[in-house]
Amino acid sequence: MQGELAKKFARYASLNILGMIGLSLYILADTYFISAKMGADGLAALNITIPAYALINACGLMLGTGGATKYAIYHSQSDERKEGLFTHTLLTGIGLGLLFLFAGLFFSKPIATVLGANREIIGLTNEYLRTLMLMSPFFICNGLLNAYVRNDGSPNLSMAGMLVGSLSNIVLDYVFMYPLNMGMFGAALATGCAPVLGILTLSLHFIRRKNSFGIRFRKGWAENVRSAVKLGIPSFINEISTGIVLLTFNYIILGLTGNTGVAAYGVVANISIVCIAIFTGLAQGMQPLVSRFYAIGDEKSVRTLHRYSMLAALLLGILFFLCGFFLAEQLTAVFNSEKDAQLAALAEYGMRLYSIGYVLAGLNIVSALYFTARERAVQAFLIALLRGLAAIIAFSLLFSMFWGMTGVWLAFPAAEAVTLAVTLSLTLSLHKRNPVLCNQPQ
Repeated sequence: MQGELAKKFARYASLNILGMIGLSLYILADTYFISAKMGADGLAALNITIPAYALINACGLMLGTGGATKYAIYHSQSDERKEGLFTHTLLTGIGLGLLFLFAGLFFSKPIATVLGANREIIGLTNEYLRTLMLMSPFFICNGLLNAYVRNDGSPNLSMAGMLVGSLSNIVLDYVFMYPLNMGMFGAALATGCAPVLGILTLSLHFIRRKNSFGIRFRKGWAENVRSAVKLGIPSFINEISTGIVLLTFNYIILGLTGNTGVAAYGVVANISIVCIAIFTGLAQGMQPLVSRFYAIGDEKSVRTLHRYSMLAALLLGILFFLCGFFLAEQLTAVFNSEKDAQLAALAEYGMRLYSIGYVLAGLNIVSALYFTARERAVQAFLIALLRGLAAIIAFSLLFSMFWGMTGVWLAFPAAEAVTLAVTLSLTLSLHKRNPVLCNQPQ
């Protein structure tokens, strides 16, 4: 039983990690090509738009993760309430996407200003942001569909959908920005085309008739959406926190070191997006299995999967720290095409301090989704809120007052350390209330 469980975990986790690496390349590819083509101003403009991108993706993840988790539990229990879940969450996601589309069509420039774009980069920021927001329905539907396919027993196709979208983004970035010379608009258009191709790939789940969910109109729209949002809120916070933290850091850094500092943080933040995506992939790989065993009352297997995930998160975190500390110069050089000495110095120093937080971050991200998979929405929400918003914003504001940029970089590891203390306390409390029984299913 243990060996079979380990194989299942390794399969789900590895496939989702690969897929999330691909998904994180959406912005990373833009970062590379924009920095190479348009320099520090283009990099700063891109960094300022990431909060909006994070909000759009967060909506898709919230409805997808929450809805698919509930679907997996209902499906394991042969509960008929599963029938309308996909339809209700999909239509809600499309509605949210259309709202973002409308906002981008008519209000992109004011939004860019609110996000922190100054006179020097407002044009570049607005061009990228407007194009990105027009593609919002596709981003949301892609994230939602991916979660359902993964929970419907097709992690391979889920991974393929993410990789196809990401690889196409890299190719289109090059084509649109170099041969076609489309600038920031080309970079945004390439990113916007990626989820469209991802959705087309995921549609194979229906074409091959592998799906146990589909468009089925049933009663209970409000109840289904409410339950999906309740379980998906931690995923929403984990994703949106990236944008809110970027927004907060951008404002702080603009006051300390100007656009060059924002560009330097952009380098560190984009490396961070990849690392956090890998942790998220690990957690998402664990979630369908935990939900499945939780639904049938197999607490022993649930605990075993949690241990596997935490160990993997710790090992990955140590690896990311070592890479960030010892390869800071090489990683920064990839995004510093103008060889700006000030940008390089800021980014290299910052990456070494910021990467300390990776050792702890994966443990918190895995734990938040572990609680979600067990329908413990309050605990998952608390972990996500603390690490993603409350602690890191408080530490960044406080530390920057005393230590300037050093304080900004140290806010991330400090927030993860405080959150981990809470995470371990919540986990111990949960496991004491739910002991492993000797007569559980094998």
